[in-house]
Amino acid sequence: MIVAAAVGLALLIQAFVVKPFQIPSGSMKPTLEINQRVLANRVNYRFTEPGIGDVVIFRPPMGVQRGGRCGVRREPGQACPRATPEAATESPPFIKRIVAGPGDTLSVRNGHPVVNEVEAEEDFVNPCGGGAACDLPEEIVIPPGEYFMMGDNRGASEDSRFWGPVPRERIIGQALLTYWPPDRIGPL
Repeated sequence: MIVAAAVGLALLIQAFVVKPFQIPSGSMKPTLEINQRVLANRVNYRFTEPGIGDVVIFRPPMGVQRGGRCGVRREPGQACPRATPEAATESPPFIKRIVAGPGDTLSVRNGHPVVNEVEAEEDFVNPCGGGAACDLPEEIVIPPGEYFMMGDNRGASEDSRFWGPVPRERIIGQALLTYWPPDRIGPL
C-alpha cells in the first residue's frame, strides 16, 4: 500500500509539478551537454508568462519531422515566421532558449537574435560559424501567443529559425536546474 501511494505521488508530481528531462543533442552546448539531466518546473507558467532567456522544454511543431520545414513560404534571408499548426506528436520534447516573444520583431545577425532592433548580448552561446541560418536580416514579427526558440549551440541547432515560433500551449515547462552528472548539479 505504501509503495503504491509513493508511486502514485511520484507520478502526480511528474505530471503537474516537475518533469525530468534528458538532453538528447548538442544543440544547447555549452549550457547543457548531451545526456545531462534537468528538472523542468511545470507550475510557474500557470502564473507567469515565459520570458526571453528562459530555457524551456516544449513540443516542437510538425515541421521538425519534415526536415525542419517552415509552416509557410518565407522570404530569402528571413527566419521562419510561422510554424506548422500541428505539434510533432512522434518527436520527443525539445529544449531551447526563448529569444523573442509575442509581438517582438526579430532578425538574426551572426547567430545572435536582434529583437526590436537590439542585438542580444549572449556570451554563453557557441558561435554560429557561418551558413544561411547565421544571418537572417529580414525581420519577422512573432505572432501573438508564440515564442521564438534558439539553441545555445547556434551552428548546430535545429530551432525556430527553420520551423518557426512555438505556441505557448506547447511549452511543457521551464528548465530550472540540472541534477546529473554530479559535477554539473545546479541552477541554469
